[in-house]
Amino acid sequence: MIFENSFAFAKQLDEQDALNHFRDKFYIPIINGNECIYFTGNSLGLQPKTTQDYVLNELEDWASFGVEGHFHARQPWFSYHEMFPQLLTKIVGALPEEIVVMNQLTVNLHLLMASFYQPTKERYKIICEAKAFPSDQYAFETQAKFHGLDPGRVIIEVAPRDGEPVIRTEDILSTIKQHADETAVVIFSGVNYYNGQVFDMDAITKAAHEAGAYCGFDLAHAAGNIELHLHDWDVDFACWCSYKYLNSGPGGVAGAFIHQRHITNTALPRLAGWWGHDKETRFKMEKGFNPIATAEGWQLSNAPILSMAAHKASLDNFEEAGIENLIAKGKMLSDYLFFIIEEINAGSAEKKITIITPKENKGCQVSMLMLEKGKEVFDTLKQNGVLADWREPNVIRVAPVPLYNTFEDIWKFGEIVKLILNKD
Repeated sequence: MIFENSFAFAKQLDEQDALNHFRDKFYIPIINGNECIYFTGNSLGLQPKTTQDYVLNELEDWASFGVEGHFHARQPWFSYHEMFPQLLTKIVGALPEEIVVMNQLTVNLHLLMASFYQPTKERYKIICEAKAFPSDQYAFETQAKFHGLDPGRVIIEVAPRDGEPVIRTEDILSTIKQHADETAVVIFSGVNYYNGQVFDMDAITKAAHEAGAYCGFDLAHAAGNIELHLHDWDVDFACWCSYKYLNSGPGGVAGAFIHQRHITNTALPRLAGWWGHDKETRFKMEKGFNPIATAEGWQLSNAPILSMAAHKASLDNFEEAGIENLIAKGKMLSDYLFFIIEEINAGSAEKKITIITPKENKGCQVSMLMLEKGKEVFDTLKQNGVLADWREPNVIRVAPVPLYNTFEDIWKFGEIVKLILNKD
């Protein structure tokens, strides 16, 4: 599509958008008496208007039934978590038995590493991206220490080449090949949180397996944002949060994926809890862990019903909209944002913004490296009702998401940025 930098064109795109009505299903924060332009869905998604009803239903059932709510609530709590795999199959590209909703993201990462990071004298290295999200870095560091190893020897980071903002796929693959005989596990983000780069998960997985290593992904910035085919890509394990693109509330319940070939492997080490025990004998309270023969076998504790109710409210919107439609619109939104930023540069005597997100390998997020007035631009955007995200030293992350952002939002954002940068 040939874009135009005009209010009329942005309005036209919104009028033609079959998903435009979903915006009315969300609460939009108010700044200075007006709905804000919310571009931080990559950090915390907005609240669906149905969330209160979904959570209130569970509070009412708790009040009415007490402990009997496990079996007599409108959605019995005993099996509440079982509704989620089917709702997530298309979002993450997996079979229902490969998916479980539980815990929080980093808890799930540690649980999965307990199973898939089993270092030996020969194979002990973890290959990951340089400057992964800090929580992942800490997980890798402490997993190495837990096994009595030196993180400095264990963790192999792949970084961008000098002067380049993103990591080349060939550099990832060559690093895996270089350390093939010593690598235990390869773990990357699906989407880098800082620059928005989408990694070639299919190619990375193949390279890891050729090296004899397991391969996993942190999909915090990928789930609900980009196309995923975890099963078909043969990924061993993955985990994600639900509070970013999946709009399930701050600290919302997370998810995990374990490939079909692993879920019945009782010899695979794991940290166990009673909710992962065989359902038929769970309440016999006997010794000896007998895991459920699905991804549910990695569960530890009872399902967090109130958090899951919020998750269900959001996933029902995804089910109605269709993940393929959301991905297509999300790409179009970020393409238009690219165009608007490039127009700002074209209208200036000197380039004022460098986009560090790769144009062809991105989801919703576009990261702007500000060459001047970075913090001033960010602060002024907020004063003008635009919520974006600042990352030191001079990057503004902007993520228009398809469920509640519009093309008009993007055009207005561009006009504000242009005004600030051109001000003497």
